[in-house]
Amino acid sequence: MDSRFVDVKVNGNSMWPTLRDGDIVRFEKIDTKLIEPNLIVLFKHPFKKNFNLIKRISSVEDGEVFLVGDNPDPNASEDSHNFGRINIKDIIAVILENNF
Repeated sequence: MDSRFVDVKVNGNSMWPTLRDGDIVRFEKIDTKLIEPNLIVLFKHPFKKNFNLIKRISSVEDGEVFLVGDNPDPNASEDSHNFGRINIKDIIAVILENNF
């Protein structure tokens, strides 16, 4: 497989109903200049080593992104409401529309 793609198994319901627990989703590594609101991204957790999360970009500002889960339950997602904005460089890859 091309090294610009990363297949990830969804663990949990923070991105429900868009992504469900157990889904296998293909992410693509893209230039960080193409990062914009509403993209779903795979990124390095800011505090947990070797732990990645999947969230949707709510906003982009000054090289940082605010990330949120899609699940309407406010307790369903560990996201920027908990850990704040993250550096855009910590984004590993994005889901493109046709990859889920």
